[in-house]
Amino acid sequence: MSSNPRLSLGPNLFYWSRDDIFDFYAEVAEMPVDIVYLGETVCSKRRSLRTEDWFDLADRLSSAGKEVVLSTLSLLEAESEMLTLRHLCENGRFLVEANDMGAVQLLIKQGVPFVTGPTVNVYNPATLQVLANKGLKRWVMPIELSKETLAEMQAERPEGMETEIFAFGRMPLTLSARCFTARSHNLPKDDCQYKCLDYPDGRLLSTQEKKPFLALNGIQTVSSLTCNLLPETAEMKRLGVDVLRISPQSQHTGRIVEAFHQALQDETPPPLDRYVPLGTCNGYWHGDAGMERLKG
Repeated sequence: MSSNPRLSLGPNLFYWSRDDIFDFYAEVAEMPVDIVYLGETVCSKRRSLRTEDWFDLADRLSSAGKEVVLSTLSLLEAESEMLTLRHLCENGRFLVEANDMGAVQLLIKQGVPFVTGPTVNVYNPATLQVLANKGLKRWVMPIELSKETLAEMQAERPEGMETEIFAFGRMPLTLSARCFTARSHNLPKDDCQYKCLDYPDGRLLSTQEKKPFLALNGIQTVSSLTCNLLPETAEMKRLGVDVLRISPQSQHTGRIVEAFHQALQDETPPPLDRYVPLGTCNGYWHGDAGMERLKG
């Protein structure tokens, strides 16, 4: 295990245009991230890129020295989605991040190493051991677990297992068969008119008291506040975390990556509040409500 964590860029949770996606990953090739996750994890109707386009991007980023991981959908509802899932799991070139147990089963059947994303419920050492015996190489801790749970998991994790933490980004909270973004425009899911394109970081949802609460991202709901564990970098290093994940956002991702890179080099990074859509939070890390912002 590495004593100094590596940086990863998680799969983009939001819907961007084809040009914006290619421009973004051209910039990512120059960023100080070690691992890049690619692919659509939320909605199969988001077709800015075809599967082969993702493979092409994977080749480019691999040539730029990045470890590339292909991410799968978190909620599958149709046979066409299963066909794409099989294509990803059988690619034979790149590691795959399984975001549901169907993908886990296919990867186990293939007999290849794999990663589990934060939507796979790995909550205890026994589960981690079972999956390790089946080929799990790296697990991403579910976002709602605390540093105390992490310490327990680290104390008993299988030999050779890597631990990745969702360290920055709007947190993916839940998925539904319904499309909330379409519903907010009085549109049916089957005729959503790709409204998610209008909200490159999700559509804000506020309470009746006008307090920001959540953000709608198609069939996914994410937090309105941005999880920020940059101040916890030293603690994550102490706990033996191998990878810190930054979730892409439409602006300032490069600045955020650079701040984490500085922190890992024991330099003093700038505050990140100015680079997020609203504000930041860290409640889950401290075993509290996720939207809270607490001091260590």
